[in-house]
Amino acid sequence: MVINMRIYILSPVRNVSQEQQDIIDNHVKTLELDGHEVYLPIRDTNQLDPTGMDICLSYLLAMLEADRIDIFWDITSSGSHFDLGMAFASGKRLKLIYTFTPDSEGKSYLKVIKELIEVQAKTKNHFCNRNFNYN
Repeated sequence: MVINMRIYILSPVRNVSQEQQDIIDNHVKTLELDGHEVYLPIRDTNQLDPTGMDICLSYLLAMLEADRIDIFWDITSSGSHFDLGMAFASGKRLKLIYTFTPDSEGKSYLKVIKELIEVQAKTKNHFCNRNFNYN
């Protein structure tokens, strides 16, 4: 039995290249053909917002309604940094679909994404089940 999900797409929006958008659109098309409901910000949110506040609220509400957040990561996308913070705090399942930029040395958001996905897989839950070392 296939369970249809609501899936939020976290991806570059403002400065997305055509090549990147094609990769994202192919994934969205596959998900929708499989019967999933997909929220694609560049398509499903009015991007004409003088401050960006309505956009951020729209994204947040869509994330909170989603069953999973699929990530197309581009370190150069500043909006994706904000969106990742919301996704992290939402407690939703994350799935890394594609990275448009290579990872950097040391700490990085990409490493955080990968570790959070690992923790979710092991605990069948959100990162709150992780034993944090605060020292």
